Amino acid sequence: MTTLPVYRWHLAPDGLATRRQLRALGLRPGGQDVAAQLERPRRRRGPLVAYLYRIEAARPVQPMTARQAAALAKANAARRWCPTCRRDAGYVIPTSLGMCTPCAYPEPDQPV
Repeated sequence: MTTLPVYRWHLAPDGLATRRQLRALGLRPGGQDVAAQLERPRRRRGPLVAYLYRIEAARPVQPMTARQAAALAKANAARRWCPTCRRDAGYVIPTSLGMCTPCAYPEPDQPV
């Protein structure tokens, strides 16, 4: 088992990128192993770790098919529907509430 080279924050050599950096370039790791590790020190906790991949071994991102886009749109729409009042909330319902805000926090009855 080999150990990964570890680089400090902002000191990684050219030719290596994180997953997010690869995605910004329109690439994906494409099954390659992690090439190195990037560490960002923190004061009272352990360092933040990011894995680096070789850019030349990365592959282009596969385009989304029409069926995948439709399934994603359907899943995102389902996250907006309130199960209590059965209406579109207009935003993604928080999982901590499990329902839209008006259903979770109803206004008290106003005296007439």
